[in-house]
Order: sequence, then C-alpha cells, then structure tokens
Amino acid sequence: MKLLFDNLSRDISVITTKRYSTSFSLGIRFLSKELRQAIYNIYGFVRFADEIVDTFHGYDKRSLLKEFKEDTYKAIEREISLNPILNSFQETVNRYKIPLDLIETFLRSMEMDLDNSAHTQDSYEEYILGSAEVVGLMCLKIFVNGDEKEYFRLKPSAMKLGSAFQKINFLRDLNADYQHLGRTYFPEVDMANFSNTIKTQIEADIEKDFAAGYEGIKQLPRNARFGTYMAYIYYYKLFVKIKNTPAHVILNERVRIPDNKKYRLFVSSYLRHSLNLV
Repeated sequence: MKLLFDNLSRDISVITTKRYSTSFSLGIRFLSKELRQAIYNIYGFVRFADEIVDTFHGYDKRSLLKEFKEDTYKAIEREISLNPILNSFQETVNRYKIPLDLIETFLRSMEMDLDNSAHTQDSYEEYILGSAEVVGLMCLKIFVNGDEKEYFRLKPSAMKLGSAFQKINFLRDLNADYQHLGRTYFPEVDMANFSNTIKTQIEADIEKDFAAGYEGIKQLPRNARFGTYMAYIYYYKLFVKIKNTPAHVILNERVRIPDNKKYRLFVSSYLRHSLNLV
C-alpha cells in the first residue's frame, strides 16, 4: 500500500508545481518523461520552503522553517515522510544521491529571508548560491543520472543559469519584495532612488550569467536539453521585457508574460530544437 501513498505524494508535487508556476511547469513538460517527476519533486520542496518565509504572515515563520528543515532530514534518513511533499522529495534525493550540503545551503538562504532586509555583496552572493544556484545543481544531478564527471563539468554553467534566473526574479518582483516585504536584494542599491542607470548595471551582470548558462544548456544530455532551453527562453523573453520597461514602472508593478505568449514561445523553440539549433 505504500506505493499508493508514494504515488499520491508525487501527484501533490506535480499539482504544487502547476498551481504555483505555469512557466516552470511548461519547462518540465518538455523534459523527457523519465526526468519530469524528479524535477516536480524538487520544485514542490523548494516552493514550500519559500512559502513559509514569503507568505505565512502572522505565524511564527522561524519555528515553521526550523520544523520543515528537521522534517526534511528525517524524511531523507528514514526514506519516508507523512508530509507528501517531503516524501516525494526524499525519494528524489535518495535515488539521485543529491548531496545534503546542497539542501543545507538552500535552507540557509531561506533562513536569510527571515533576517535580511538588505544585502551586502557577500550576503547577496550567498543568497543567490542557496536560493538558485544549488537548486540548479539538484536538477543537474538528475539530468546527468549519476555521471559525476558530467556533473562537475557542467556545474559552473548550471550555477550561472540559476543565478541569471534568480536575478531576473529579483527585478520582476521588486514591487512585492520592496514595497510589501521590505526586502532589498541588490547590494548597495537605494531603492528609493532606483533608476534606469542602476537597472542597466544589474542587467549587464545578468547578461553575463545568461551567456555562460546557455553554453551549458547546449551540452546537456538531450533528454534534459529542451526543457531547460524552454526555461531559458522564457526567462530571456522576460528579461528583454524588463529591459524595455522603465525603472519606475518595475518598482511599482510586476512584469509578466501572458500565458498565450508563453505557448507561442514553445512553438518557435520547438522548431529550433527539431532543427538541432540548440
């Protein structure tokens, strides 16, 4: 009967991903079938941790995150959890031998959101490492399916891609982070005087991360390449839209790509993939 519970746990990770992120769900759909569930399992875990620090206002977030962290490690050790999200996550961690230090680094970044309202350069880099780069490495562990040589070869570009995605999220979510949560992720930036000049400097940094990340995408195993490329395309189009939006608008509203445009991106990206252009 545990099979029934495991299947339920996996389904809940899938539902969580689809409910929270249409763009990420779209990317997962274009991975090969054998990879999809494991990535859903990672996303569900990451999303729940992020929800604790971002939306559980009025509750003791620190205690909730501490319990979630403790339960995560218990689930991995026991190879079971009554929390369906953690049950599906531990299955992926144990199957693909995802290092515990990646999980610890991620959870440390979530803890930083409880304390930091502004970042230094060092804490900014530490936060991006934990909140984005190591999540990319968890996915890479699945993509290379135990090939340690490939993992370490592709590790730098996977980290850069995760970094680019996260920095774009920071720009996209400036309004929510600064106006509603009181957070400023970009170091040494006075958000009260956020300008097009500052925004352009941040965008130049993102361009470098994107270039390095794209080189890694081209070298991924084929069963992982297209889904990752889809995520890249979505984020790059979002990035272009952000670049074309004035700083004062970014600060006051969230830039979005409508769902119908996301699906049009799929068509053009699929053609490139079919022609081996990626």
